[in-house]
Amino acid sequence: MAAVLPEVSLTLFALLAVTAFVAGMARGFSGFGAALIFVPFASRLLGPQAAAPLLLLTDGFVAFPLIWSAWEKARKKEVGLMAVGGLIGIPLGTYALSAGDPAVLRWLITIIVTLMLVLLVSGWRYAGKPHGGVTVGVGAMSGLFGGLAQLAGPPVVAYWLGGNHDHREMRASTILYFVFSTLIAFVSYLVGKLLTLTILKLAILLVPFFAVGLWIGSRIFRLASHETFRKICLGLIALSLVLSLPVWG
Repeated sequence: MAAVLPEVSLTLFALLAVTAFVAGMARGFSGFGAALIFVPFASRLLGPQAAAPLLLLTDGFVAFPLIWSAWEKARKKEVGLMAVGGLIGIPLGTYALSAGDPAVLRWLITIIVTLMLVLLVSGWRYAGKPHGGVTVGVGAMSGLFGGLAQLAGPPVVAYWLGGNHDHREMRASTILYFVFSTLIAFVSYLVGKLLTLTILKLAILLVPFFAVGLWIGSRIFRLASHETFRKICLGLIALSLVLSLPVWG
């Protein structure tokens, strides 16, 4: 079997490329969701200690230009407070990822994704008035999940959807927060020795697939019903979760 890289077969790369494309569509539409789709399935193929850094780089390469469109509509003060929480949570999650047993981590990621999916499907939203302490706390929780498995989105989305945010404002705030959390996670993963040359090369190869998905998702965001695509995203997350269950080996 031909190999894309010495460590990555063509079949494995094809599976990762399709997953990256679908994850990019979810990310382009909602501002989150890529990790919920990509990390569980990629963890089955590569292990969690490769899957999370791989998405971090792939998403980082592609998503940074979105900052220009997000800056105007984002709630910048809340984003800043949430990033402070990320400074606390991301290193803790990174340590758990780097020091944990891969089999245990796969089960932990599966449990977290399941809980996040249940949270999103349930429609639960934070009903209280956003304030500094809660915002920092949500950022810390998001950072913990982000450092562990790049699963930073659902706590943030559940929190911000509870307020009086326009969905475009919420999407912009989520995108801007991810810019800061990506920078923090990059440094944290680098210190934790989770970023390797092979992962960097593979991320560069996956960027076109993720970028096309991101572009399509952004277009759909402008044209399609939010509720319809939300249901599609949840369905894709559920499919990825089932296909990536550790019981499959």
